[in-house]
Amino acid sequence: TFLLTQFLEPGCVCLCCVPSLQFSFPPSRLARHLQKEAQSQHNNSEFTEDQKKTIAKIATCLELRSAALQSTQSQDEFKLEDLKKLEPILKNILTYNKEFPFDVQPVPLRKILAPGEEEHLEFEEDDEEGGAGAGSPDSFPARVPGANKGTLLPRLPSEPGMTLLTINIEKIGLKDAGQCIDPYITVSVKDLNGIDLTPVQDTPVALRKEDTYVHFNVDIEIQKHIERLTKGAAIFFEFKHYKPKKRFTSTKCFAFMEMDEIKPGAIVIELYKKPTDFKRKKLQLLTKKPLYLHLHQTLHKE
Repeated sequence: TFLLTQFLEPGCVCLCCVPSLQFSFPPSRLARHLQKEAQSQHNNSEFTEDQKKTIAKIATCLELRSAALQSTQSQDEFKLEDLKKLEPILKNILTYNKEFPFDVQPVPLRKILAPGEEEHLEFEEDDEEGGAGAGSPDSFPARVPGANKGTLLPRLPSEPGMTLLTINIEKIGLKDAGQCIDPYITVSVKDLNGIDLTPVQDTPVALRKEDTYVHFNVDIEIQKHIERLTKGAAIFFEFKHYKPKKRFTSTKCFAFMEMDEIKPGAIVIELYKKPTDFKRKKLQLLTKKPLYLHLHQTLHKE
């Protein structure tokens, strides 16, 4: 297991696997090593699935650092100071159980390249680097097997006197909707401390993009009776999309709905800037423009 021990400019990461041996890798190469471990399927791996997810997120951060070193125009540059925050995580990967410090997602499964190999990407440019332009679903084929189907769950069995909630995600308004690649929404129900109260669900990749809207028209079955949700709970919607040049899926913005907003019929809710604030303490609107997440709620009661 490699441990990060020191971070060098102009971008090399110094590693060691035994105290007496040190050598330097560029971030992109180390990212491939970590990604390979995170994606390994063998039974004798020393890492749990949660630890592999953390390793994969570290690989994403290293990819971001590599991209930042090669770009002079990145607005969300991953700085050296950010990279240093990964050191204690990787050193203590077997015991690390805190929230990951950066709002990144593991790199989607892809071919792992040997050091020195070139990866020829034929993807559209992302929203920060040129734009894919509005188009049909053919303009953003799924990069991850099964992504078109999402991870949606069926409605729970009904119980006398108890209420179930179905939320139809109709569409989301974004000024650069046409540039989003493989857009989908992650839905979760959190308590005031940001702890999951139900299983997290991902929608399938969006149906289409049109003007300033990404259309979903998909039903989400909330996996708990409304009466059993804790006081102060909220339903979160994280809009995510794929960034081909950085090769990872990113959260673009989020929205949430509190318990007093659960009513039958249509509702539009505001969009907030990332990172997702599950505790709802430091919220910043994504835009001053009239762009929202459009939902329709249906209540089911015996």
